[in-house]
Amino acid sequence: MPENAASEVTSAEFRRMPVADMIEWIGRNGEPTDPRDDIDADSLVRRFPHLGAVATRDVTLDGPNGPLPGRIYVDETAQAAGVGFVWAHGGAFLGGHLDIPEANWTSLELASRGVPVLSIDYTKCVRGVHYPVPSDDVLAWWEEARSHSLEWLGVPGDRLVLGGASAGATLTAGAVQRLIDAERPVPAGLILVYPALHPDPTDPTAVAPKAAHLDGLTMNFAGSLAALTDPQVFPGWGNGRGFPRTFVVACERDAFVPSAEAFVRTLERAGVAAQYRLELDSHHGHIDEPSDAGAHRTLAAMREWLGA
Repeated sequence: MPENAASEVTSAEFRRMPVADMIEWIGRNGEPTDPRDDIDADSLVRRFPHLGAVATRDVTLDGPNGPLPGRIYVDETAQAAGVGFVWAHGGAFLGGHLDIPEANWTSLELASRGVPVLSIDYTKCVRGVHYPVPSDDVLAWWEEARSHSLEWLGVPGDRLVLGGASAGATLTAGAVQRLIDAERPVPAGLILVYPALHPDPTDPTAVAPKAAHLDGLTMNFAGSLAALTDPQVFPGWGNGRGFPRTFVVACERDAFVPSAEAFVRTLERAGVAAQYRLELDSHHGHIDEPSDAGAHRTLAAMREWLGA
């Protein structure tokens, strides 16, 4: 591709590339262009005026792999739910950032209902990066959030809930497994939205994905064959013991439903208070689209589970 054509690639065109080309392209060029012109913060407030009282503040973590951006969301006018939320966006471990709706809009909506949010970013699996790099970043953010919880979110560290969407769900669930294995305090709760908790989220019994595109993304994240069966990498392989109460959301039209449902069963067998929601008539990534009716239902369910 000519160099001047790189900036003309849209997110839709990027998603149609073979996985190997996607990884190579994003490593060279960064995030593809998102053609939507109504997803910036000002546009979201115009569309949803109840978000207007949410104040944001950018913070930076001196992470184990370099500086990482985060963003705090607080609405002082909202009735406090009594919990804080640390939220990790998705992006196939390749992309995503704090300004995509899955990160920004989700955080604005929750904060507007009294749940202060720390939205976090992490190192992507490009240019030779694999697990445990993004997992280390999420763990570092979690520890930083606990130590600054009163200052940042106005709640004690033991009232922090952790959560993520898609790749962010994989990373946050894996971080909880790592905390359990290290006998460290776990979050007050966990929210997983359209998670991929197994190497092949379409078949939780498979060690290696059957579909070529899933295999490429899975191996790019895992980095080794040994990681494919490690519960700290893919928490679906674990026994669920020690997990906090957990809310899992899957989308009816998402091929990843089997992974979500298998993980819920694992948690239930372990005696964990697990709640499962299947969002009808919705696709993977729906909370990245503020005009999606199912996204609004999912966010309302998240607020209710959080007590807001």
